[in-house]
Amino acid sequence: MYKRSLSLGLVSGVLSGLASVIYQHVYNAAVGADFSNIVTIVSIIIASIFGCSVAAIGYVWFSKWFKSKANQVFNLVFVVFCILTIVSPIAFKLPLTAQSPELFPGMAVPMHLFPPLAWLTLHPFFFKDGQASQPVRG
Repeated sequence: MYKRSLSLGLVSGVLSGLASVIYQHVYNAAVGADFSNIVTIVSIIIASIFGCSVAAIGYVWFSKWFKSKANQVFNLVFVVFCILTIVSPIAFKLPLTAQSPELFPGMAVPMHLFPPLAWLTLHPFFFKDGQASQPVRG
């Protein structure tokens, strides 16, 4: 259970980090603004892996506390928490030298939704029938 949860957290973190980096490049090319000196590739990947790893620990706790409803309760809490974190890029104060600071939230906000998207997409590959207590065999 613990190993599968942590593996899911790590894989989700890496994939959401990669999706965020790809999105950053596409966004920068589309709008002509470059925020790569403010939000680096390394910081994006580390934040994604860290967030999904913390989520994996939370998933283990929720599995103990909520038993059969753990998956549903965890998914709700994880998504709500990620939506709440959207406030941080909106409130972030860019340096005065940043070009087109009004475009920054458009780049950073969607990145906060990639971790739960990756987690929800990959969860069935790690756990059978959406139940935390029933790992996939094999």
